[in-house]
Amino acid sequence: MRVAVLGATGYTGIELLRLLDHHPQMELTYIASDSRAGLQVGEVLPHLRGVTTASFEKGDVARIAACADVALLALPSGLSVEWAAQLLTCGVKVIDLSGDHRLPPALYQEWYKKTPPEAVTQQQAVYGLSEFYGADVAQAKLIANPGCYPTATLLSLLPLVQRSLIDPQTLVIDAKSGVSGAGKAATAATHYVEVNENFKAYKVGGHQHIPEIEHILTRENPTGERVTISFTTHLVPMTRGILVTSYAKLTGSHSTEELLHLYADTYRDHPFVRIHPQGSMPQTRDVAKSNFCDIGLHVDPRTERVTVIAVIDNLVKGASGQAIQNLNLLAGLDPTTGLFHSPVYL
Repeated sequence: MRVAVLGATGYTGIELLRLLDHHPQMELTYIASDSRAGLQVGEVLPHLRGVTTASFEKGDVARIAACADVALLALPSGLSVEWAAQLLTCGVKVIDLSGDHRLPPALYQEWYKKTPPEAVTQQQAVYGLSEFYGADVAQAKLIANPGCYPTATLLSLLPLVQRSLIDPQTLVIDAKSGVSGAGKAATAATHYVEVNENFKAYKVGGHQHIPEIEHILTRENPTGERVTISFTTHLVPMTRGILVTSYAKLTGSHSTEELLHLYADTYRDHPFVRIHPQGSMPQTRDVAKSNFCDIGLHVDPRTERVTVIAVIDNLVKGASGQAIQNLNLLAGLDPTTGLFHSPVYL
């Protein structure tokens, strides 16, 4: 399958180039970066010297349509709206790594403060959490790649929500991310001096991933009741990785062992989700630079609450790796193709 990458000099775009280079069934035919057009990839990204002789090109819909079957949009939110609509019209399938197609238009406009996609485009979008929506992803023309925080949160909570094992209105979610999650553009908040030897909460009560998590949890809630969460994000002085800790009140009497069996059954046929045994909790190092999501949990009989911990690499399972996983499904391949490699321990 022929693949184009737009926004190839951002962190997720760079990660896409790395993953596609190792992919046995994908041909990278178009690498777009308007700011670097005409320059060789190895000139701009020295770690790719000798790996590719390709050059960055300026984004052009007609040229992409002529040489690519699928376009991966690693663009900032707000820019993918127009690109996706034009590419779909030309018969190019789209995987959008931004937040532009994950939400109903009204929610998108409220939380992102940007013009939403046209209804005819948004109606084609399939939410790309393939462990739950893989059959839809395989048939899609437009895939909304999930956000990094939602990926870890939803994979860790959906087995409980779908079976009404927790009261979703009691959900408190404490999420932490490395600095690469803020993107490549430097800001005062992500400057080395501000981040190093510091640990802080940010966007308290107002993170743009809140409606995405609530939207999917509500969709999967058997009662049909709208789910509202308490969600707080924190910036950790490390390059990459996400750790999400969720707390909720159980609706019945359940043990840690029982729930671990449930998770093992849920993800039995999904090799990128690994369940930790009782008494063991995942850490970000366990999944570094890999497409795995590791999950551990504990039931506290004293409080009748469950604590679920999930870790992912925000740039791989939280973005580019998940996009390749969805690309595999589009191509009719095993979802692990080109992705099933060991995490980097150090």
